[in-house]
Amino acid sequence: MIDAVVLAGAANDGKLAMCDDAKYEALISISGKPMVSYVLDTLRSCEEIGKIILVCPKEVYENIDPIPNLTPVEGESGLLENLKIGLKQLDPDKPALIVTGDVPLLTCEAIRDLLAQAKERPAEIYYPVVPKETCESKFPGIKRTYMTISDGTLTGGNIVLAKPSALFACGGLLEQAIATRKKPWMMANVLGIWLILKFLVKRLSVRDVERRLEALTGVQAMGVISDYAEIAFDVDKPRDLELAQAILKRTGVPEE
Repeated sequence: MIDAVVLAGAANDGKLAMCDDAKYEALISISGKPMVSYVLDTLRSCEEIGKIILVCPKEVYENIDPIPNLTPVEGESGLLENLKIGLKQLDPDKPALIVTGDVPLLTCEAIRDLLAQAKERPAEIYYPVVPKETCESKFPGIKRTYMTISDGTLTGGNIVLAKPSALFACGGLLEQAIATRKKPWMMANVLGIWLILKFLVKRLSVRDVERRLEALTGVQAMGVISDYAEIAFDVDKPRDLELAQAILKRTGVPEE
């Protein structure tokens, strides 16, 4: 059993503010239910998940239904700051699941797939990526940020399995990765000239990036190719919200 950290501190001051006047994105209503509650309910329904740390403003916690083994921790405005706050609540050397609060279509099956793949090779950080064709097949017309490498055209997931100590060991690299998460090409300076050249000729691989991260930080990481588009579907645009509302209105729960 592993513990989970849910990051739900983002202010609703972007494009989604045109759709819902909630102060925080986590409280945006989807079929009459706060968006973050779908994430929490999915985690609570997974027998593999133990304690859940919810990092959020007090107003968010006060406006959601409580669930068993949920520990709210008051967060700050930044994603990195909230991540650090959440990780400090956990055993530094025990793997934990980190999830953003804007993935209402997350399913237990997607989580179990990540946990199963993590058993195949020892590592301290497991980061899932999803092929473009998987995303577009599941959610036609949805817009994501993709990068093409030798393993395919991929987009990042919004869940991570990692030891807190390993994430802290990444230091400034973690901060840069979070800051450029919507513009992954801006991480090119971290790769070094040789890997940049490999990227330009589409020969860069997930394994190349893993080795580079270990060389820079001493941390063993594994890129996990997931067939679950739900983990790459974060609601940050009106079109995303419309699609999530349509799916959850029809099913009431994320579709496995």
